[in-house]
Amino acid sequence: MSALPPCPKCQSPYAYEDGELLICPECAHEWFASADTSSETAVRDANGTPLSDGDTVSVIKDLKVKGSSAVVKVGTKVKGIRLVDGDHDIDCKIPGIGQMGLKSEFVKKVSD
Repeated sequence: MSALPPCPKCQSPYAYEDGELLICPECAHEWFASADTSSETAVRDANGTPLSDGDTVSVIKDLKVKGSSAVVKVGTKVKGIRLVDGDHDIDCKIPGIGQMGLKSEFVKKVSD
């Protein structure tokens, strides 16, 4: 029996092959054996450009600030972003608003 990697979701050692896929019988997670896990976790902007800590981004849509009447306007530049895990995968400080979490799908990378 070949040594298959454990399930990346639940770490179960009982994964099995089904064609090109590996399947976990405990959590039903499916993944490709040749999949590069770093590409799955890469944060990308609205255009598909990879983002990294310290990048400058621009907001591509008016965003309402939850719990406030403030709005982050289209074209607002945000410098020195920090990537985090979670639904809102960018932590940043927006001029005039303050500390905020953004989703990468609403920003585009700006070349410095």
